[in-house]
Amino acid sequence: MSRYGSQSATSAHALAAAAAAPAGPATREFADELGQAGSKDALARLNAAMKEIKALAVAPMIQRAVNGIRADDHKTATEWSLKALEQDDQSGLAWYVLGIAREKAGDFATSINAYESALRLLPDHAEVANDLGRLAYRMGMRSQAEKLFRHFLVKHPDHLEAVNNLACAVRAQQRYDEAIEILKPVLLRHPQSAMLWNTMASVLAEQGDYTTCQVFLEEALRLDPEFHKARYNLGNCLQMLGHPQEALDACDSALTGVRAEDERQMMRMARSTMLACLGRLGEGWDEYEARLHPHFSEVTHFVLKGPRWLPGVDLKGKTLLVVGEQGLGDEILFANTLGQVIEDLGPDGRLIIAVERRLVELFQRGFPQAEVCAHITGAIGLRPGRTLPDSVDLSKVDTWTPMGSLLRAYRRSVDDFPARPTNIAADPVKVEAWRQRLAALPGRKIGILWKSNITKDARRRYFAGFDAWGEALRQPGVTFVNLQYGDCAPEFARAKEQFGVEVWQPPAIDLKQDLDDVAALCCAVDLVIGFSNATFNIAAACGAPSWLITIPGAWPRLGQTDRYPWYPQTRIFALEEFGDWGPVMSRVAEAVGEFAREG
Repeated sequence: MSRYGSQSATSAHALAAAAAAPAGPATREFADELGQAGSKDALARLNAAMKEIKALAVAPMIQRAVNGIRADDHKTATEWSLKALEQDDQSGLAWYVLGIAREKAGDFATSINAYESALRLLPDHAEVANDLGRLAYRMGMRSQAEKLFRHFLVKHPDHLEAVNNLACAVRAQQRYDEAIEILKPVLLRHPQSAMLWNTMASVLAEQGDYTTCQVFLEEALRLDPEFHKARYNLGNCLQMLGHPQEALDACDSALTGVRAEDERQMMRMARSTMLACLGRLGEGWDEYEARLHPHFSEVTHFVLKGPRWLPGVDLKGKTLLVVGEQGLGDEILFANTLGQVIEDLGPDGRLIIAVERRLVELFQRGFPQAEVCAHITGAIGLRPGRTLPDSVDLSKVDTWTPMGSLLRAYRRSVDDFPARPTNIAADPVKVEAWRQRLAALPGRKIGILWKSNITKDARRRYFAGFDAWGEALRQPGVTFVNLQYGDCAPEFARAKEQFGVEVWQPPAIDLKQDLDDVAALCCAVDLVIGFSNATFNIAAACGAPSWLITIPGAWPRLGQTDRYPWYPQTRIFALEEFGDWGPVMSRVAEAVGEFAREG
């Protein structure tokens, strides 16, 4: 990009990184059909608009840029747009074409700047608002996208694509009833629109109704068998319903027709989880590298010097830097490989582990042979960037790797997982202190976790509502200990009023920030029960007896039904049918009763 930036002040402005823009799109389990920049219809409207400026010197340049877009030559389209802007930096159409060209090249930061300039200069050219809204949506700027789509619809109230896009933006803000109300009347008038069926299916999926979602996606594909995004979505739906082979088949079929690189990497990422669900781990981890592709929507840029480690590279005697990635739970889960990494480094090797700051002490006790530090995460344009503090001398590092990439070499099959029950370690002094406190409470002590406080991607569909715990909480001979961070007062009140149970709240501990104390508390109770959030992973990785409640399509089960390879002491309670929490929670309640009687 520096080559473009040197051409002129206008070009530099055009290609400036949008550092102040809101960060990060949410994970896209489902692919939305929002239309595309530079579509055939859009270019036709653009050509019509250009008839008005043919007398201007920039017209031939803009035309050559448009021709570049038609030929999928984004480099040529960019260069001619910039030449037009050097002649006339007030040309709204030149900015608009530059926005299309850079979006198609995957350069979203530049594209959104260009679209914004075009919209300012062409207030009556509503097409810009739709394109800018679609790009803002792809970048995770949902409320801004909604405003732009509504702006476009004022002048084009019957535009199916814009109505569809507005529904997507509203749904992404978890206003599901409103999204349905936007779609329903239009779908009744246009039942032949596969795009609308696909979007209605996505609304149902976010509410956890994958059975009806499947029906709607199949209708979209009946109407348009070449609708590759809908086929990909069907694959995700089938995986959630517990049909990984059918899911993989659908995803593979979708990949044959995808053109946009960000969508290809999104599908590869989903494909990796489908392979994991089938127990095809080697292939799955290879595909999982899609998360590091520069066009993947949630890519993290690692700002590190030196060569990146690859499977097959001998580690003996080397200094290896391993950097944690994604969320807390992933950093703990992927630590499963580090014991074997230390063995391969040998006595003359050195391991540096960089993890989230709250995990440093836990990792240091778990891997005393290693040097453990906190990584630093900031923003690089619109994406997160991860590096290390200055106290770490990177010049002495021979090679480095994101932690998840170690799985490609060390966990090619389920049989590669060790029987070792711990990866990290709680402080034994703190464990004993918590045991002494818990000793004053009656019965067996069971820690419980029932939700995720992450709300950006409707994650609650993967968790049973608190009321579903009623039968388990009523079991006699148990004191239930809260391990759930966040505001739990409403659930505690319901437990007391409806179930006659008081959940014990551990005093003087921040369950979100004080993870060293959380780990000790998890090891002090007799059992931890919950869903796969960060705290559950801490408990299980420290070796605490753990029961995991999980959905049919959960990829970390790695295709196993009776064991959890990451933490061998963990007992699995899996839903038989997505969303049907009653039977599995009844099994949990029965097991809790047996556990209490055994004590």
